Amino acid sequence: LQYVPDGSMTTRNLFELFTGALFGLVTDLLGHENGKKFFWISAGLFIYILTSNLLGVVPGMLPPSGLLHHNFAMSLVVLVLFNGAGIKAQGLVGYLKHMWGPVALLGVLLFFIELLSFLVVRPYSLSLRLTGNMFGDHQVLSIMSGLVPLVYPVLFLGLGIFVSFIQAFVFTLLSTIYIALAVEHDDH
Repeated sequence: LQYVPDGSMTTRNLFELFTGALFGLVTDLLGHENGKKFFWISAGLFIYILTSNLLGVVPGMLPPSGLLHHNFAMSLVVLVLFNGAGIKAQGLVGYLKHMWGPVALLGVLLFFIELLSFLVVRPYSLSLRLTGNMFGDHQVLSIMSGLVPLVYPVLFLGLGIFVSFIQAFVFTLLSTIYIALAVEHDDH
């Protein structure tokens, strides 16, 4: 009976529901076997980013995820992980061949575009997206809090919590998609 949830919505049931939904998302993107292998990074990223984002909602605190160097460090971890997972799953030659593409004549061009995408564009887009959105959210919250001290801040605090959740979800989702693209074996 310890593993059967009770009928009410307790904190434990809420966290189990949340964890089950996140695990379902990861296994839908990566497949069941890879989902079990990479769930730890997706769940860890989501919890860490959500906590960092929610610090910006607390009056007087700045979110760590509003700083570019902080987010770039997280995206470098994702970069190393998805490239390492792709090389481990396909081998170095298979991973580079995946970047080469199916057409031999366009292979050189595709390879350099994919290499630029894998090593530069993906980490920068992850970090810039999170930084810009969290910085903007924090600025809007601080401006609106100064205009009308009672009504507007409550509305914008709710919006800030929503934005914090969405940004953590987007970073986690994109990181999981990058891992899924790196470990796939087919070319379609």
